[in-house]
Amino acid sequence: MRTLLSLIYVVLFLIISLPVLGVSWLISRKDPSRTDKFIMHFAQWGFSCVEKISGSSVEVSGLENIPSDRPVLFIGNHQSFFDIVITYSRLPNLTGFVAKKSIFKVPVLGLLMKRLYCISLDRNSLRSGMDMILTAVDRLKHGVSIFIYPEGTRSKDGEVHKFHPGSFKIATKAKVPIVPVTITGTRDILEYHFPNIKKARVTLTFGKPIETKELSKEEIKELPERVRGEVIGARGEG
Repeated sequence: MRTLLSLIYVVLFLIISLPVLGVSWLISRKDPSRTDKFIMHFAQWGFSCVEKISGSSVEVSGLENIPSDRPVLFIGNHQSFFDIVITYSRLPNLTGFVAKKSIFKVPVLGLLMKRLYCISLDRNSLRSGMDMILTAVDRLKHGVSIFIYPEGTRSKDGEVHKFHPGSFKIATKAKVPIVPVTITGTRDILEYHFPNIKKARVTLTFGKPIETKELSKEEIKELPERVRGEVIGARGEG
């Protein structure tokens, strides 16, 4: 039943998104920042409804660690399609996710993601990776936070795998803090019994920000393992 309700809701949400995007485009010509917040809250509402339909309970900690006066690079582990559903609805500031190119081809969803400053990435293209980094740096410099999963794809065994170092260039080039994000339990909602959706207990933890402005070359080199260690530690495994 949860699976059917979720599918019906997602379709209805995408249909509603079309006129919402149209209205936001008209408003943005007069007040872009107000429109950004409107679209963000609309998407957060959509994700929170999907979460409620799943019946899952979510324990959140560390929201106070997210700086309110500047953009950040969120770096988290990736377990499930539900990671973004659970996480995005709780972010306090405008944030764009880095997502694989194929998702942007989904009708309406792709338009909504672009409007939310999400960035497309073709994993098989080196040029796409370079363009993604440059775009992310530019977004950060214009006040939009970025969220990336540096494992590159969802973990098939639930473990936190190696973080690709290229993701961290976004923070070091933009000179913004990194906020480690740890999520557990989302695989129990969908991945363990795909395509059925079942309720689960989820924990979402935002770690303390790691400044990148004055890191030495050696510290930058060690940054991926340092952040990965923070993520694993928040799971109670460190």
